[in-house]
Amino acid sequence: MSALDFRDVSKVFATGVTALRNVDLSVRPGEFVAVVGPSGCGKSTLLRLAAGLDRATDGTVDVTADTTSFVFQDPTLLPWRSALGNVALVGRLKGVPKKERTEQAAEALALVGLADFAKSLPRQLSGGMRMRVSLARALVADPQLALFDEPFGALDEITRLGMQTELQRLFELRGFAGLFITHSVSEAVYLSTRVVVMTGRPGRIAAEIPVPFPHPRSPELRYTPEFAALTGEVSHALEGHHS
Repeated sequence: MSALDFRDVSKVFATGVTALRNVDLSVRPGEFVAVVGPSGCGKSTLLRLAAGLDRATDGTVDVTADTTSFVFQDPTLLPWRSALGNVALVGRLKGVPKKERTEQAAEALALVGLADFAKSLPRQLSGGMRMRVSLARALVADPQLALFDEPFGALDEITRLGMQTELQRLFELRGFAGLFITHSVSEAVYLSTRVVVMTGRPGRIAAEIPVPFPHPRSPELRYTPEFAALTGEVSHALEGHHS
């Protein structure tokens, strides 16, 4: 059974722009799917449909996962709440008792290596740390399906590489189904079990390329001939369907 299914999905906006056309895509439990494609091809629209933030014009989007989390491009933290307070907000909105939600938030922060920064405000944290808080907030809901909208796009290269390693560790630990949007082919290959390549607008599925590397994946994987060959295959598919 899939955690997420797109069946013949199309999306036309009120402006008349067709963002997606006839998209078929499934994400199974324990699978991490990365989506790459040119700007404006409908990648983020795909994610918004999966999150229920928008509706398809045609076709169906089925989410069978009981719990879903969304990690945005920006950490979207409340500036007046501590790291712990931001993570615990999920439990508060769900009516979880204070003691329990505080314990859950502390555990999630520890998972992302921020146990010592629980009392820090967002302005006191680096960009990478703020994104870790965002990941902890997503994990505290124990999601069966996690949606990522280019979460590392604004980070510097060193921090971004570190966050990729951190995320694949969390994926291995928690085993959620993941749908990850990115512009980086290298990032897509390093993180995913399968890379989906989209065409230019209107976005369609041009190719689906399995990634055979077992988890856990060390950072050194990025420098192997096998990794270079696979990123080359994805790049070739992307260039061939740019428009």
